[in-house]
Amino acid sequence: VYLRVGDVSGYGDLVHRDLDDLRASAGARVEVDEAKEDPLDFALWKAAKPDEPSWPSPWGPGRPGWHIECVAMSLGILGDDFDIHGGGNDLVFPHHTNERAEALAVGRSFARHWVHNAMLNIEGTKMSKSLGNYRTVVEMLDEHPDNGRAFRLLVLQTHYRKTMEVNADLMASARAACQRLDALARRAAVLETAPESANCGIDESAVDAFRIAMDDDLGTPQAVAVIFETLRRANAALDRGADDAPALVATVINLAGALGVAVDAAGRGADAGDAAIEDLVARRQAAREAKDWATADALRDELSALGVVVEDTPAGPIWHRA
Repeated sequence: VYLRVGDVSGYGDLVHRDLDDLRASAGARVEVDEAKEDPLDFALWKAAKPDEPSWPSPWGPGRPGWHIECVAMSLGILGDDFDIHGGGNDLVFPHHTNERAEALAVGRSFARHWVHNAMLNIEGTKMSKSLGNYRTVVEMLDEHPDNGRAFRLLVLQTHYRKTMEVNADLMASARAACQRLDALARRAAVLETAPESANCGIDESAVDAFRIAMDDDLGTPQAVAVIFETLRRANAALDRGADDAPALVATVINLAGALGVAVDAAGRGADAGDAAIEDLVARRQAAREAKDWATADALRDELSALGVVVEDTPAGPIWHRA
């Protein structure tokens, strides 16, 4: 059972092509089934084949076509006129075009907006199961405790319609960016300028710039740039002891959170053994003040062996777990 695409108004609107153009490419793309009235017509119901699942129907036993399965799930779960339908840019035609046609043909409202993402490259080559150049998310998360946040940030730094590259260097850079966010929050806490969400306010200019970026076709790279420019301004404000420092820190944390990137300010007073670490940090600071650099370096090495990173700031040392 085929759908006559010529009876569906605006069949090619999703790919911005008319029927004649699509017919010409359909004949070149695949061998045309002579049972079709039009090369673009596609199966709604397929006759049963040996060893395949099948169900009874007025046209004999068979199964639904690929596109109609997706339409049934979308409309059945989300209902008519849902907001966003996403998928890879390799699915725009024929799959998504045919999904839309099926819904429109029976008078149903389908997706309001379509979001098609580009492909993912691993070390310069398109990720593909057939090539074996892929990793699972679980494997990636096991490699480093910060890889979850880092991968999310790396995805956000590439516009969804552009091919994304993933390699070890880019992941390391994304982890470092996440650590910059954490360092800001720790620094604000030590300087006792940590934002109080109820009363410190936010930086409206940064929020406006963030919104403008996101409203422009989900411009996440520009939105991330706004966050890190605000981070720079926040650090400068902390250096000066400026009144707007808490609002800038709060803005960074809130905007990062809006993109699902949590800022982790933990590292002081959370785990067992912190008192011993605080003592080592205090002894190291005393050695630095006494210009006993050998002792200070030895204590830093001892802290490093415990998985502790010490950041020296004008307000004193800040430590966190690596």
